[in-house]
Amino acid sequence: MSALEPGLDALGDQLSDWISSLGWTDVNAFWAEVSPYFPVAVAGAIVWSLWLYRFILSHRAKPIVTDYRATTSVVVPSFHEDPDILMSALESWRSQRPDEIIIVLDVGDLDAYARIEALQDPTIKPILFHHVGKRSALGVGIRLAQYDILVLTDSDTWWQPDLLRNVQMPFTDPLVGAVGTHQTVYRRDTSVWRRVADWLVNLRYLDYVPAMGAAGAVPCISGRSAVYRRTAVLPVLEHLENEYFLGKRCISGDDGRLTWLVLASGYKTVHQSSARALSMFPAGFRAFVKQRVRWSRNSYRCYLTAIGTGWLWRVPFITKVTVLQILLTPVTMGLTMFYLLFNRLDFTVLGVAAAVCWLLFGRGLRGISHLRRHPRDIMILPVLAFAVILVALPIKLYAFFTMNKQGWLTRHADQIGGDGQDAVSLESKTGTYKTSEDAREAVA
Repeated sequence: MSALEPGLDALGDQLSDWISSLGWTDVNAFWAEVSPYFPVAVAGAIVWSLWLYRFILSHRAKPIVTDYRATTSVVVPSFHEDPDILMSALESWRSQRPDEIIIVLDVGDLDAYARIEALQDPTIKPILFHHVGKRSALGVGIRLAQYDILVLTDSDTWWQPDLLRNVQMPFTDPLVGAVGTHQTVYRRDTSVWRRVADWLVNLRYLDYVPAMGAAGAVPCISGRSAVYRRTAVLPVLEHLENEYFLGKRCISGDDGRLTWLVLASGYKTVHQSSARALSMFPAGFRAFVKQRVRWSRNSYRCYLTAIGTGWLWRVPFITKVTVLQILLTPVTMGLTMFYLLFNRLDFTVLGVAAAVCWLLFGRGLRGISHLRRHPRDIMILPVLAFAVILVALPIKLYAFFTMNKQGWLTRHADQIGGDGQDAVSLESKTGTYKTSEDAREAVA
């Protein structure tokens, strides 16, 4: 007999006696104390279980590595982009030697057209076109493209080294129709709202998208840098250009629409974490909100269409549950906050402080992947928590009830560059203006 066994037996006897001494009165009292928290506990357990499920699957996913190479056409829709931004981004694409770069400019973008022509590079083809939305410009560029792989890139997105080589690798599988890239915010430290956006984008590409990519069903390949098999796009191109939702022609949301058209055609959409890009994001709060309104409207239209056509039910479980969670976020978060505020929260200094600390702790825990890379961002955790609640409740609710209001919101015919996304917004804290040369050095 082990020397520990008598002690364990004694402990077991004491525990048994304590359990026996508990009467139904004690059990009922305990249940009366904890039962009001039961609905929140169940909801929290479901939400955190889904988060942990995606987190583990995403962190187990690895980049796809093959020797596959193909010919590439880069297609860039550009509507009144700041020429400094466009020329800087162009250098990052050009340096990776695609077979052709087709830049579809608006007819008014004569300065950018002249600067591109002055490069005298036969692989770069600037096109002047009367834009009637991003989809129309994409259609023009895609039809002009001659090569096997289409790399659709925004005019304010920079490629990091080896992006073009890495995005080709997954296409060794003939069932892969689209490949997404890992995207972060260009010069994130120039604005607190860029840091918040970088946090949110980082979590998307670290904790969510890889899991769905491993299952072959990323529901939205972000249009900032999206890569497609040309033969998968051409048959559905007309449906991208001419989408109508409740009788209105769709203007934005091209990336989600094209992703689902490719998925519905029987192809897989995957994620390549080794292919990295940097994109401009708004520097100010107002433009940040407008961008999130546009994205939320796009999500509702895109995912409701996927449900209505039956596409959603044919994708893997991880994608189904993620899409449904995105759609239901205002409901789930709204009910939880209403219940806590009006039924459980103790409106004292201590009670409010405890609730805020719990909220920040949970948001910080979910942001662990980002904080490991940018630990100083713990200082903006309250701003991030505010932004998450703002997006999940008022913005998404407003977007739901106005989902069929079409428009880009952050780009205008009488303005160069997007709202808070021109070269001036990249001015450093010391007041030094960032030229195209400065931007190229920052990317390098």
